[in-house]
Amino acid sequence: MRGRVHLIVALILAPLACAQPKLAPTSGVTPAVSSASAPSAAGSNVSTGPAPSSVPVATPREARAAGARITVLYDAFGKRSDMQKDWGYSALVEYGGRRILFDTGNDPEILASNARTRGVDLSNLDFVVMSHRHGDHMGGLAFLLKVNPTVRIFAPKEGFGVYGGDLPGTFYRRDPSLPAEQRYYAGAPPDVLRFGAAWHGANFTLVDKDIEIAPDVHLVTLVSDKPGTMELREISLAINTPDGLVIVVGCSHPGIDRIASAASAINPHIHMLVGGLHLVTTSDPEIEKTVRALHDTFKVEYVAPGHCTGEPAFTALKKAFGDRFVYAGLGTTLDVSKPAG
Repeated sequence: MRGRVHLIVALILAPLACAQPKLAPTSGVTPAVSSASAPSAAGSNVSTGPAPSSVPVATPREARAAGARITVLYDAFGKRSDMQKDWGYSALVEYGGRRILFDTGNDPEILASNARTRGVDLSNLDFVVMSHRHGDHMGGLAFLLKVNPTVRIFAPKEGFGVYGGDLPGTFYRRDPSLPAEQRYYAGAPPDVLRFGAAWHGANFTLVDKDIEIAPDVHLVTLVSDKPGTMELREISLAINTPDGLVIVVGCSHPGIDRIASAASAINPHIHMLVGGLHLVTTSDPEIEKTVRALHDTFKVEYVAPGHCTGEPAFTALKKAFGDRFVYAGLGTTLDVSKPAG
């Protein structure tokens, strides 16, 4: 029946051969190759907004046929014995002919091994999205940059953050009465002060507002106001598919309710929520409150929680969503598509 959503969860039980590292295209959509330019030798190539991409992309008809495909490359739970479990998160997201790596997990060697086992070629990416600055999401960058040094990486813009940054040369108070040798930049600072990233030469694009980085591919940006992560900026990925929004979250530090609310401005119909909901230490009453909000207020169709969602929250989400709770352990591929015709 037209319009009926088909959700297929494919768990590949045998490792793919290392001699065939590239993931097969979905429904005839050819994965695009990143066309990012090489970074400056002077340091990180940091920009502050998306630029038009020249890579080939799927037509709307092809994108509809392909749906959104998400492969979990890094997590601490899963059925596969040939992939290494570890605390952290990373997923390959494919949509509209584009390949996007969302976060890089905790350990570069584990990311490399899991990607190889799963047959995912991380040298073939269009973009990378780093959700936030915690080590269990960005630890694998060392491996990623080894195999894909010029890939464009969207990351949160924070003052003096690990991904680099900048401030206007007027940000500090001045005192002209001081002699030149006592004044910053001898009293003549540059218009913009640029700060280095922890990964020298990486091609970072820093994000501090909601943006569309490709057709129907959005970044939702919020700042946490929760104790312990106060002022932490986090990016979530929201893909506006024909079935509704598919939202991929890293840790949901600003609150999954706030993320869902902000993403609803793109499309109020949330088809699927994937990733870490940060309920791992949350009390049962607060978990129930969050689950009710997702189910009753935001009317999320499917949930595929992972990472820091927490075991009690897995149970609560299963109870609330029933057969619309989707298993998303390490190595799982979620394939969301509409039937042809």
